[in-house]
Amino acid sequence: MRVIRPSTLLLLVFAHTLAGQQWPQFRGPTGQGLADAHDVPLHWSDDENVRWKVPVEGRGWSSPVVGGGKVWVTSSVDAPDSTPNRRGISLRAIAFDAATGKRVVDTEVFRVTRPRELNPKNSFASPTPILDGDRVYVHYGADGTAALTSSGEVVWRAQLSYASQHGGGGSPALYRDLLIINCDGNASEAFVVALDIRTGKERWRRDRRRPADQAYTTPLVINTAGRDQLISVGAYRATSYDPLTGREIWRVGYDDGFSNVPRPVFGNGLVFIATGFQQPRLIAVRPDGSGDVTSTHVAWTLTRGAPYTPSPVLVDNDLYVVSDSGILTQVDSRTGGVRYQQRLGAGSYSASPVFAEGRLYFLSEEGVTTVIAPGPAFTRLAVNRVDGATLASMAVVDGAIFLRSDRFLYRIGE
Repeated sequence: MRVIRPSTLLLLVFAHTLAGQQWPQFRGPTGQGLADAHDVPLHWSDDENVRWKVPVEGRGWSSPVVGGGKVWVTSSVDAPDSTPNRRGISLRAIAFDAATGKRVVDTEVFRVTRPRELNPKNSFASPTPILDGDRVYVHYGADGTAALTSSGEVVWRAQLSYASQHGGGGSPALYRDLLIINCDGNASEAFVVALDIRTGKERWRRDRRRPADQAYTTPLVINTAGRDQLISVGAYRATSYDPLTGREIWRVGYDDGFSNVPRPVFGNGLVFIATGFQQPRLIAVRPDGSGDVTSTHVAWTLTRGAPYTPSPVLVDNDLYVVSDSGILTQVDSRTGGVRYQQRLGAGSYSASPVFAEGRLYFLSEEGVTTVIAPGPAFTRLAVNRVDGATLASMAVVDGAIFLRSDRFLYRIGE
């Protein structure tokens, strides 16, 4: 008769619990940074409340996703055939056991050769994977898109031809049997495409209206008035498409916005869109129009404190926006009225915030997470630090935060 020690039994129960938890895409189940999770840790450091900490080979800023008892990331690893001017790169999909941190999948998905130059804040593995049952969808920008099984076998590969100046950034979105990707390379190569999740073949493609330019955003599917819409943010305009066909429903313009990064957010009858560089703004758009709604459906505009990189998070009627320089703004989502602004400090910000168990988590590029309480006044609850750079957004499931640094993947939990 096999004897199960109490510690082993606890690990088995813990593993079973995590196997049922899901954080399947960039910004979680809803794609908007909202975690339906309990027992989420409030305090940690590099050696406090760390269940495990494992090295991740190579470089990548894809955010961790969780499902089926595994934590997935992508990474780019320098290949042995690199030269001083050209680097051979192995683009990999890696999974760790969520309970133990043991690496259980490490698959080379693509092998490419690229110049050594890349935007210093980017990597060759920045888009976040998507989990759906036994499938894992990975995207490396113009270097390739693929579907894998949960055990790491490649099901299909696809190549989308566009040239992105600063590398890949935006993650795909999943809608029914479609994988939808923003491909905003430049003025001549900017489009939105839907791939069949079974084969990787194109089902529809829509070119961006001119002018077009660089953008690095992740689309969001919303449902309003009983109708699904795909909100796709690009340079100089954001567009709502029918996600099944790619037919344009409405569009909103902004003259000087490009290199957009934040994922849009939807709630309280409004879509919240960051317009990008040059004149950064956050605009709230009513999604019930058709055609060009720039002059008719913009409910309000935030000009001071708008983000370049982190996505907003909406909690009830309050919209929280952190700028890249660390200025937190709480906005009444219905009117655009600013309730307060507060400098978080702790460096610069690229990761998108998370709302979990009644708290807001803001992760800086310097490994510092500031936790605050929602409400009409700024209330700081905790400040936590890990070593290394942290540009990826965290994943949150019951009892666990999965946090990626430039060298390690952490499972944080009490």
